[in-house]
Amino acid sequence: MAIQWFPGHMYTTQKAITERVKDIDVVIELLDARLPGSSANPMLAELTAGRPSLKVLNKQDLADAARTALWLAHYNALPATRAIPLDASQTTPAQAIVRACHELSPNRGGMAKPMRVLICGIPNVGKSTLINTLTGSRKAKTGDEAGITKLEQRITLADDFYLWDTPGMLWPRIVVPKSGYNLAASGAVGRNAFDEEEVALELLNYLKTHYAAGIAERFKLVELDAATIAGMKDEDVLDTIGRKRGALLGKGRVNLQKAAEIVMHEFRAGNLGRITLETPEEFAQWLAEGQRIDAERQAKKAARGKKRKPGADLAEGQAPEPH
Repeated sequence: MAIQWFPGHMYTTQKAITERVKDIDVVIELLDARLPGSSANPMLAELTAGRPSLKVLNKQDLADAARTALWLAHYNALPATRAIPLDASQTTPAQAIVRACHELSPNRGGMAKPMRVLICGIPNVGKSTLINTLTGSRKAKTGDEAGITKLEQRITLADDFYLWDTPGMLWPRIVVPKSGYNLAASGAVGRNAFDEEEVALELLNYLKTHYAAGIAERFKLVELDAATIAGMKDEDVLDTIGRKRGALLGKGRVNLQKAAEIVMHEFRAGNLGRITLETPEEFAQWLAEGQRIDAERQAKKAARGKKRKPGADLAEGQAPEPH
C-alpha cells in the first residue's frame, strides 16, 4: 500500500510558502526526531532553496539518543544548515533557536534589519506546541491529530525577530514507501489515508528487530525474550499483543484493528521506550531505491503516453480506422 495524503489546505500552504519565502532570512524545519529523514519535506527543500536552514529535531525526548546524534551530525554537515535537538515542552527553547538563526544569518538583526524566519514542518510534529512555548501563550492551536493549524500567522518573538508559522504540510507524492508508513505511525497522516493494521505491522517489523526489549517490557511478554520476539512473524507479534491487552472478538479471536490502534498509540506516546525508526544510512538506501522505482514508473508512463498519441502507430499517410 502506498500512503499518500495531500489535502487541499496543503496546496494552499504550498502557495503561501512560495510567496512568503521571498522575504525570509532563515527557514526553520521542524522534524520528528523519531523519523528525521522521513519527516523532512523534499518539496519544502525546493520551495526554500538558497535560504539558510535550521533543522530542529523535535520530540528528541522520545527518540533514541544515539541515533539522534547521528542525524544531528548528518544535517550539520550540510551547507548553510544547522541542526539542534529539542523537546517542544522545554520551557526555554527560544534562546537556542534565536542563536542558531543569527548564526545562519549574521547580518540580520536590529530594528533596521529584523530577522525574518519561516517555521515549517509536517503535520502533528509539535510545531504549535513549540510556538506556544516560545510565546508563553496559546497563540497556536494544538492537538494530537494531523491538520490542526490551517492558516499562516505571524508571531513577534522580539522587536527585531519575526516568526511566520505555517500549517503542517506533506508533499504530493511520497516516493519512499517506508517513509509513508513511518509518517502514518507518527500521526502525521490523516487517519482516512491508511490502514491501521498494515501500518502497525510495518512498525512492528522494525521494532521487533531493533527494539524488541521495549515491546516485551511494555506489553508484559515475560515468557518471550528479545531474540524470540525478533524471530516471530509480524502478524504473530500483533496477535500476541492483542491477546495481552484483551483486544478479543468472539471465540477467542483477536481484534487486529484494535490491537493495531494499541500498538500505534503506545509508540506515539513514547511508552515503548526511546525509539528512532531510521538511521541516516537506512534512509539513504530507502530514498535511492524509491527514486529508482519512481524513475522507472515515470519512464513507463511516458512510454505509454507516446503510444496513445493519435496516429502514432499508423504508417505515413495512412488514414485512421473510422470509429
